[in-house]
Amino acid sequence: MRFVWAVVAFVLATLLIGAGIAQRTVFLGPKAEQTELSVTEPQRYRLIDGDVLRSHPGEQTVIARGSGTVFLAQARTADLEAWLADVEYNRVSIDEDGTISSTVIPASILPVEEDPAAEEPADAAATDDAAEEQGRNPAGSDLWLTEFSDEGSLIERMQIPEGVSVLLASDGTEDAPSDVILSWPLENRTPFAGPLMVAGGIIMAAGLVLYVLAIRHSRRGRGPRRKGPPPLPPTEPIDVARDNAELEEGASTTGEGQTDSGAKTQQNRARLPRRRALLAVPVFAVTTAMLAGCTPDAWPQQASSPSPSPTATVVTPEDQQAPVMTEAQAARVLENLSATVAEADETLNAELAATRLTGSALAERQTDYLVRASVPEYVAPSAIPSDKIRILVPQAFDGWPRTTLMLAEAGSDETVPPVILTMTQDNPWSNYKITYLAEMQASAELPDLPPAWLGAKLTPPDSPFLVVAPDALAEAFASVVDENEASPAYELFDKGVHDFATTIRDSRAAIVQALADANAATTSAMSFDLSPTGDVPMALASIDSGAIVAVSLKDSQSIVPTQEGVDIRVGNNAPAKALTGVESSSKGFVTTYGMQLFFSVPAQGSSAQVQLLAVSQELLSVEVIP
Repeated sequence: MRFVWAVVAFVLATLLIGAGIAQRTVFLGPKAEQTELSVTEPQRYRLIDGDVLRSHPGEQTVIARGSGTVFLAQARTADLEAWLADVEYNRVSIDEDGTISSTVIPASILPVEEDPAAEEPADAAATDDAAEEQGRNPAGSDLWLTEFSDEGSLIERMQIPEGVSVLLASDGTEDAPSDVILSWPLENRTPFAGPLMVAGGIIMAAGLVLYVLAIRHSRRGRGPRRKGPPPLPPTEPIDVARDNAELEEGASTTGEGQTDSGAKTQQNRARLPRRRALLAVPVFAVTTAMLAGCTPDAWPQQASSPSPSPTATVVTPEDQQAPVMTEAQAARVLENLSATVAEADETLNAELAATRLTGSALAERQTDYLVRASVPEYVAPSAIPSDKIRILVPQAFDGWPRTTLMLAEAGSDETVPPVILTMTQDNPWSNYKITYLAEMQASAELPDLPPAWLGAKLTPPDSPFLVVAPDALAEAFASVVDENEASPAYELFDKGVHDFATTIRDSRAAIVQALADANAATTSAMSFDLSPTGDVPMALASIDSGAIVAVSLKDSQSIVPTQEGVDIRVGNNAPAKALTGVESSSKGFVTTYGMQLFFSVPAQGSSAQVQLLAVSQELLSVEVIP
């Protein structure tokens, strides 16, 4: 019966192991669902709708092959449509029936290079062909959430959220890659394959044990029983002494090298467990080899309990638009911006700086480059840190221009103060440029700001909902500096603002005293003027209905002669000599410093005062009075 059970175990083990192997081989389904995207009229750009990428569950993989550069970018669908509005492109979309199709979308606006007011050139066709050949390289645009590129082929795995689409292109001059495949993973897990093979291996081992026990039982039974022996012959007297001697002689002979039957039996019994162990080795070896090829998909997976979602502390208004920038996008933009400005600072390239700076921030850099070209020891402006973005407040807006505020830090270097800046993107085809830039005050405390995923609305310059309108803030601060407590805006500002205003007044007094110490007070006179520049103030709303407001002012210092025949000399003022190119003037000089200030302005009706957050003051110009 033991042989029967052993055979049954071997058969059952074979079935279980075979079923497990079949699940991982013969009956294993495909790993991915793939769709090839073909176009009838190739264009330089191809927009793949997010709905196409999300038409199947799971992670999306884009496989694109071309003859040259293969470029892929993710961006908000509305942003991609705006960026492609001036060119023809292929749009891959999906209808309600799940059919994926490609359509050529014509340009809806004039190309950005064209001027609607310009006269039609004589050879319009040649001009159009040249513009068509020139193209627009999509690489490096600040509009993209993320971008990838490679030569020849590109394989990218992604998780496209709602409202985001993908752009495929080459370098803007060649057609977009024509060989494009979308892939989604399919559920082909076989959670019972591993347990089936394990169970088969266990049953096979049990069958082997039953087989060994059956053989052992058969040997112990010594086969079928025979008939009894015939009657013995009559006995004769036995010589006991002789028989004992023969037994002793036989025992000694066995010890010298002959094999005794009892010794053989004992040795065979000693070998029996080893034989069983040797017979069990192939079973475990085969089972281990089969299990070694099993992936985690061949085993049951414990369902993970969903982690609790954090409770939102900020409620999104119904009319709130999407933020113009994500945290990952902001880090990439700041890194590129910082690297560009650092290169411009090193090479004194004002044109390069103009690609990332504008307004007073650019004017200060241009002046610095002019001075350092003649005075190498002149202190260069501070670099823009890009190691860490501590605070990011993008504007919640779908159109252009767009504004973003961020507070950037220089990693673990505590000697470099944090920098607060605002950057603006004028249109879909331009990159962000810094409009305001200043170093944070050590005692400054930022107000409660909206999180990056929510964004903030841009406060109008003439907003009546703040204690002082953004477009009146610079003039109010200037009056506090010039008039001190007599200023009507004196009570609007806190102690930190008044301390800074006192510093400016003390600096002016020191200049006048230096003039007197040089015995020039009777032959020349100094005058000062602090006034707003033409830059539009920037204001982003805070959670408490206040705003962070950035303004720009110019601090002018004029020195003129008060007597006939007196010339004002530059002396050892190397920057003034480098900017004016003269040693003296009979009319005098005007030195202007640019000042960029960030304030925290409370809402109308609040008992709080306006606080100073950050300050930047750089030489803007030195001019000869005409």
